[in-house]
Amino acid sequence: MAHLSMEYSGGLDARCDMAALARAAHGAMVDAGIFPVAGIRVRLHRADVAIVADGLDENDFLAMTLSVGAGRTTEALKAAGDAIFAAVQGALRGPLSTPHFALSLEIRVIDPELSWKDTPIHARLSGQKKD
Repeated sequence: MAHLSMEYSGGLDARCDMAALARAAHGAMVDAGIFPVAGIRVRLHRADVAIVADGLDENDFLAMTLSVGAGRTTEALKAAGDAIFAAVQGALRGPLSTPHFALSLEIRVIDPELSWKDTPIHARLSGQKKD
């Protein structure tokens, strides 16, 4: 499991190709090699109302939260986080070149005792049928 949620301010739509940004993040997650492809999700959520920092209209943000299942080392997660962050930075070169943008990433490890799933996608991608 590796689910990347990106919340962003509405003004960013005009400053960035959001689909390309999602593909860049997804590619970095796949390339990290520590997440099963069937478990990768990348979701973008636009905040239609957001007041950023000092409230200037030109201020924008993109806040990422990567939720992962337990069992990976801190070092492996750090390397994956570095790669994902760099990929997103590359997709956001324009906004990051201004003093009106904020980018963040947080990784959360989910306790398996407190997580329920029913994902036939895993069976399909591993060649097994789900009954």
